[in-house]
Amino acid sequence: LNTQTEELFVARDRIGIKPLYYYHKDNKFIFSSEAKAILAHNVDTPLNYESLNIYLRLLYVPSPLTMWKNIFKLEPAHYLLVNKSGEVKKTKYWEIKNDSLLDDKEQIKREVHDLLYDSVQKRLMSDRPVGVFLSGGIDSTIITGIMSKLSDHVNTFSIGFQDTEESEKYNNDFLLARKTAEHFNTEHHEYIIRPQDILDNLEKTIYHMDEPISNHIQTVNMLLAQYATDFVKVVLGGDGGDELFGGYERYYYNAMIEKLRFVPGAGFVMKALGKSSEKLHTEPGHARYMSFFAQKEGVVASFLKSHNNFDVLPEFLSKRYFDVIDKKDFTRQFMRTDIQSWIPDESLMRSDKMSMAYGLEQRVPFLDHRLVELADRIPVKYKLGSKGFLFGSVGKHYEGKIILREAMAEYLPDFVLNQPKWGWFSPAAKWVRGPLKPLMREVLSSSYCAGTSDLFDFTALQKMLDDHIAKKSYCLNTLWSVMTFQLWYSKFMK
Repeated sequence: LNTQTEELFVARDRIGIKPLYYYHKDNKFIFSSEAKAILAHNVDTPLNYESLNIYLRLLYVPSPLTMWKNIFKLEPAHYLLVNKSGEVKKTKYWEIKNDSLLDDKEQIKREVHDLLYDSVQKRLMSDRPVGVFLSGGIDSTIITGIMSKLSDHVNTFSIGFQDTEESEKYNNDFLLARKTAEHFNTEHHEYIIRPQDILDNLEKTIYHMDEPISNHIQTVNMLLAQYATDFVKVVLGGDGGDELFGGYERYYYNAMIEKLRFVPGAGFVMKALGKSSEKLHTEPGHARYMSFFAQKEGVVASFLKSHNNFDVLPEFLSKRYFDVIDKKDFTRQFMRTDIQSWIPDESLMRSDKMSMAYGLEQRVPFLDHRLVELADRIPVKYKLGSKGFLFGSVGKHYEGKIILREAMAEYLPDFVLNQPKWGWFSPAAKWVRGPLKPLMREVLSSSYCAGTSDLFDFTALQKMLDDHIAKKSYCLNTLWSVMTFQLWYSKFMK
């Protein structure tokens, strides 16, 4: 509070590592790191139908929107000035500059190494024990390797799933994390998730999340955080590594599309790669981004009643992230959009709230703003790799993060360094067919919550559930998103 100007100064960090909500209507202004603290006051917060429509397509609500009218999320790298009359002025104080790309690969590797090492070292400063969430992937392994160099005693934590039929499929990362922990001689802690654990903690998850994010691993995140607090009070996580250094297949395929768009017969190449050729004809911009991220419009239209269905997502994305299109390097713009939206509004929102539910502070070395700025200037070819580009991944798992692997090789055992990116599988789709089926039946019905009976076609949703159970179609994302919304509405909107 500036006593001279009588203005309140409210700011959020550059990347959005911590959430910040505020309520503003007429001359009333309230802010908090939790929306539920704002709701405790007598405020006017009806359902935001624009946010609902975006949520059902993106599976999260991007800043500055929330699921309530009059409550907003302050965007990363912004601050508010609020005068005594309740007037609010919002200003952006930092952004990723559109600087020219770097070219010297060896120099880039040195800078990545030194910055990431320094970032981990800084985040180990604490008067409380510090651990690391170890998934078995490149990012958390690098952090564990650096920590092992800086500390004689490292606590690592991993999650596994109880599944007698397909244990290897769902626990590949878990087993790799165990092997990595042995390599670095850490004090390793493992927590096994049972389907009943999800059932017992779903409503608690929704409560701590404040607003709906449809991701079936958030309860898993919360349970691991609860377990970790028996040993440490601070953990480091690998969030951001994929977005900064090209760890997702969507970046690879977007770059490939840019090369193939005007090549005759390119559709056959896409088919050979097991991908639809539809994206070849999508111009760079919000439509291309949505083709990788958003739920299919026909799917949403099948269960969201027509008078509630208005697709505002294209306009929202276009205005916020794609008002200027970088057609020469759209993959770079794609990654930058993920850092501006997906990272703060989905990934960090989920990991921070699930950890803080039990007082566990999670720190993210990859999202040091200096490293974010450096990574943005690294050419895509150094991230995705140019050897065998386009055809090198046919029949294989995507590798990615080439420059990161090379820069940090000293911290990566060979069994991690040379592994492709497998992705992370949970048995959630199986849970819906089994232990979670009764809950899904109950929640996806018009009788569950009177306030939502006019929003959805519950007959269509029950049919979707039947088809998923019978394995006629895979409907996990849609079913989970509506279930999450229903549980949220019954808790926060009654």
